Formats: sequence, structure tokens, C-alpha cells
Amino acid sequence: MIGGFRAFFAASVLALSTLFAVPAAAGTLQCAPFARQVSGIDIHGNANTWWGQAEGRYDRGHEPRVGAVLAFSASRSMPVGHVAMVSKVVNDREVLLTHANWSYRGGIERNVRAIDVSANNDWTDVRVWYGPTGGLGLRSNPARGFIYADAPRGVDQPVQIASADMGGAAVRSAF
Repeated sequence: MIGGFRAFFAASVLALSTLFAVPAAAGTLQCAPFARQVSGIDIHGNANTWWGQAEGRYDRGHEPRVGAVLAFSASRSMPVGHVAMVSKVVNDREVLLTHANWSYRGGIERNVRAIDVSANNDWTDVRVWYGPTGGLGLRSNPARGFIYADAPRGVDQPVQIASADMGGAAVRSAF
């Protein structure tokens, strides 16, 4: 009798949980909205579309500059690409990036090392600091180049993100 009740209870909880399902990404800070807020580059959509959308709207190139957004290409490991703002230029082959959702789901990383490993020194192949390994990632990542903004916005300002909850949309600070 108790076993039957437990099975019924578990099935009921499972059935009711489908009524209150929240999308998996709800409340998780993504790289594109974060890059848009800290860089001032007003482009929307998946990161792999930023390079094309920037054409004719923003200057683009292969020279790192503070405030520019490095646009990563889509790849097998990054199907929607990635975008990250340059917070410091160390030299022509090394920068520090400020970005979200790289090492940790929804996490913000400030001033992490990225190096150009491309054969032509054009930032089309990049290795980026990856928290779980404690160093540059185990692989390089294809990139398109830099999208230039007028100036970066205050990277120390709280980031506002929308988060779904059972009572409706809420806005909260990411840190």
C-alpha cells in the first residue's frame, strides 16, 4: 500500500511539474546582452551574428582596442559563437577580456587573459582563460575580429538581467 502511494505521489509531482516548467536559460546571464551593456554596441541576437550585423553600423577590424568586442565564430563547441569586450590591451597578441557565460554558466569574468594564436596575427584563432582548468583553455577558438564602439561603458556597474519566475518577470542584479 505504501509503495503504491509513493508511486502515485511521484507520478503526480512529475505531472504537476510540467505545468510550471521554466525555460532552461531563464535567469542565466548570456554573453551577448552582457557585451551589449558593457560595450555600448547595440547589436541583438546570437553572438555568431554580431560580426555580420556590425557591417555598415560599426567599424570592424583585427586590431585589439579597449572597449571593442571580440566576435567569436560559431563552432562545434560554441554553436552560437561568443562575444567578449576588451578591457585592456597588453600587446598586439594579448588582451584582457571581460565577458559572461564562458567558464561558468551565467558567470561574469573580468580581465581574463586571451591570446592571438592565429598564423597571420589577425585574431582569427584565440585561446582564452578558462576557469575550470586554471589557465588558457585546452583549445583555440575561431574568431572574426573586433567590433569597435566609441567607448566602453562602466564595466563596474551592476548588470541588469531579466529573470523568469513563477510570479512573472523580475529584474535583478547579476552581482
